Amino acid sequence: MSELGQLLKKARLEKGITLDDMQETTKIRKRYLEAIEDGNYKILPGNFYVRAFIKSYSECVGLDHNEVLRLYRNVIPASQVESNVEPAPRKRNGIKTTDRWSRRVTTIVLISFFVLIFGLMYYFIEKNKNSGNNNQNTEEQGNRLTSKVSENQISNASASPNLNQAAATPQPTLLIVPPIVKLTSSANGVDYYNISSSQKIDLQISVPITDECWFQIDQTDIATVAKKMVEQGTLNKNMPNRSWTFDHSVSLRLGKASAAQVKVNGIVIPVGDLPNVKNFQFDLV
Repeated sequence: MSELGQLLKKARLEKGITLDDMQETTKIRKRYLEAIEDGNYKILPGNFYVRAFIKSYSECVGLDHNEVLRLYRNVIPASQVESNVEPAPRKRNGIKTTDRWSRRVTTIVLISFFVLIFGLMYYFIEKNKNSGNNNQNTEEQGNRLTSKVSENQISNASASPNLNQAAATPQPTLLIVPPIVKLTSSANGVDYYNISSSQKIDLQISVPITDECWFQIDQTDIATVAKKMVEQGTLNKNMPNRSWTFDHSVSLRLGKASAAQVKVNGIVIPVGDLPNVKNFQFDLV
């Protein structure tokens, strides 16, 4: 190591500056800085740059570059303009830019995921709320029908008190109670309905002439839970509606539920607003 190199290295170490820091500050390649400290000027790109590099080195470590060049002018090679200077590597911002974009993309993906989760939760909450309202409306409709029929029968009986005065014994009034269709539960994708005050199940399915829906009807044995297919087919503009009458429990499977209207004993059964498969079980009780 030369005397000049020792002087420069000592000043650098006293300042606590590493060669990497100096390379970043002076833009001189690290191996050239090491060559200056070792006095190995042949490694440098040319004698013209020796003085310039020593000047930059001295300024970086706080030395007077003019004094350093004057004291060691005998050991510093004479200046000679040469080409092919090998520039110090500059740090590129490509990696930082890539990392920045990666963080942005990750943030966008996370925000989209949470928005999707909240959207799905809101959808299912609204769907369950609407299903509960439909079931309540069905029960209220059945109760209103029952009350209306009872009132009509009482009114008719009161309006004609003198019709049977000649008879020794008054004729009893026949009270007709309309059938009641009630949703009892929903499990495993099946809506279960009980039909009471009736000895039969009148099933009607219809679709608009601009849509279609396939169906399958199975006879159900409640005791064994066994099913036997009764009929399957498709309702469309050529056959927009069908009706059946059963004296036993049946199950219904719709292929595009939102396109169909289902009635049991004249009561509309909610099918939902999604074009997916929907299953029903109707039991006489």
